[in-house]
Amino acid sequence: MYKLVAVLYFVCFSLYILFSRQPDYFDGEFYPATIHYRADSTGQSRPMAVFTLSKKDTVRVPADYLFRKLTEGQRVEVILETANPHHGTVYAFWGYWITWGECIGSVILLLALFQIAVQVTKRPTEEALAEERTMFDPQYKRKYKD
Repeated sequence: MYKLVAVLYFVCFSLYILFSRQPDYFDGEFYPATIHYRADSTGQSRPMAVFTLSKKDTVRVPADYLFRKLTEGQRVEVILETANPHHGTVYAFWGYWITWGECIGSVILLLALFQIAVQVTKRPTEEALAEERTMFDPQYKRKYKD
């Protein structure tokens, strides 16, 4: 039962990650960008991925992710939807494919599924135990019906 829960979890989580990215991996376009630090409204310097769509359009998208260090002038790749380029994101494993919220939520979901599996298999009824004991007993059947 536990193996089934683990397999179900990993299959569902993989499919969730593959098909829930925004901007969409399958329909998005990739652009090369450069990291530049800019001051935000609080005065703190934050990394922004800066890239050019056309000669007039220069787009900045936030590139700050927890536990990820980006240096000034570093070249990165940005994925975006052409209909809304300002909602693009830096294409990287940490930050595009996996985020903190998903990691924490998926661990909580895995623990909940595991606890459900434990509670279901913890105290079986007497009928279930008797059926399990007789499950592997050989059953003799007649070769021909009357």
